[in-house]
Amino acid sequence: MSALPTTHRPFVIAAVMASMFMVAIEATIVSTAMPQIVGQLGGLSLYSWVFSSFLLTQTAATVVFGKLSDVYGRKPVMLVGIGVFLAASLLCGFARSMPAMIAFRLLQGIGAGAIQPIALTIVGDLYSAEERGRIQGFLASVWAVSAVMGPLAGGFIIEHASWSWIFWLNLPVGLLAAGGFVLFLHEGVLRERRRIDAAGAALFTVTIGALMVALTEAGNSDERGALIAAGVAVVGAVLFVLQERHAPEPVIAFSVWSRRPIAASNGSSLLAGMALIGLTTFLPMYVQGVLGRTPLVAGLALTVMVLGWPIGATLAARTLKRFGLRPILLTGSLLLPAGASLLLTLGPGSAPFTAGFASLVMGFGMGLLSTAALVLIQEIVPWSQRGSATASNVFSRNLGSTLGATVFGAVLNHGLRNGGAGVNADELQRLLATGTAAPGLDGIRTALQQALHLTFWAMFVIAAAGVVLAWLVPHVPLGRSRETTPAE
Repeated sequence: MSALPTTHRPFVIAAVMASMFMVAIEATIVSTAMPQIVGQLGGLSLYSWVFSSFLLTQTAATVVFGKLSDVYGRKPVMLVGIGVFLAASLLCGFARSMPAMIAFRLLQGIGAGAIQPIALTIVGDLYSAEERGRIQGFLASVWAVSAVMGPLAGGFIIEHASWSWIFWLNLPVGLLAAGGFVLFLHEGVLRERRRIDAAGAALFTVTIGALMVALTEAGNSDERGALIAAGVAVVGAVLFVLQERHAPEPVIAFSVWSRRPIAASNGSSLLAGMALIGLTTFLPMYVQGVLGRTPLVAGLALTVMVLGWPIGATLAARTLKRFGLRPILLTGSLLLPAGASLLLTLGPGSAPFTAGFASLVMGFGMGLLSTAALVLIQEIVPWSQRGSATASNVFSRNLGSTLGATVFGAVLNHGLRNGGAGVNADELQRLLATGTAAPGLDGIRTALQQALHLTFWAMFVIAAAGVVLAWLVPHVPLGRSRETTPAE
């Protein structure tokens, strides 16, 4: 798809940013309000599923909607995704029980699974790689602004209004985004008859959903649910592969996903996603529990990662033509283990500056890597496969976040169990709440420091493995032909 005369690119980008803002701010703003929500609705045992349910369906839906956008065009599928997201947001605000909230969050995740990959695909359609420097900076800044605004907006709403407005604020933003796509995005899509692989889409959704449940439930005292879900995921994966090999229009074209540039880029993105979720989850715990700093200092140490990401993304996009895709991707992948190695130098007497600098380096590296990987993938496929290829990269990063949360959580628990202090959850919570000045917690603090150090080692190893996969990415020249599709 090219930028047709009736397509107003600045207004389309504004709509893209508005739609991505809804998804980006969702995690931080909802987490701020959850204590009040669970206080009214009850169901504390289901607390984590308010977040897990959203991520589950978002990850599963990403690839399916990416394929649908290749068949029906970006605009109609994006509008469907926004519609589903807004309907679910409205319902979340009216939820009066925790099971209802989880059900509506499942629906909201489906909408997010359409919005995120298709928004990035639209940018790839409208702009050449050389033009994307400024645009990628705008898109990356959406995530940085959301990370800062989410807690602030959530706290303000909880203090001055009902928690329902946490979800209802999406309505005006989503309607404006939808209006922007309707009025200003005009794409020409060849209306050929193409069968949709409904069976493949269903099997993929069940497989990824079961995998996410298994990962979420792993490590619980009762692991039967995790084992059952893992079994369903294995059976579903086998049936899905058999289905895709015979489907005329597969949801996942193995001939595309297995191409060396795409497979290596997605593998590197997956491992980078694992490393980043480890940083965002456990660095604040180290700053508070081991260094004895306030939650504000811990938040600032992590915030510089969110600032480093858009800076890296902007720099990568602006220098793609000068340095090439592969060198930028490799540089970004190298900065991730470099930042993780700084975390290995942390000790009880370390300054928070070291933690913050490590966070900045990893965020900057992720900005370089994610931009180069996405542009590379979009450069080597035609319009009819760009939605699926873009979705594959988004899917890899999301899956990496889920895998990372599980793996690093298991490493931390192993370190705490073998730390010799008999740490339990109540003692750990007391340490994080009172800081290092609290009496009688020296042994727990030492065990936490050792367990987190082991976790940082796991992050370093995974980030280093990402460098190996990035090294396997071949040279891909810029300047793909700007394909055109028949005007509607």
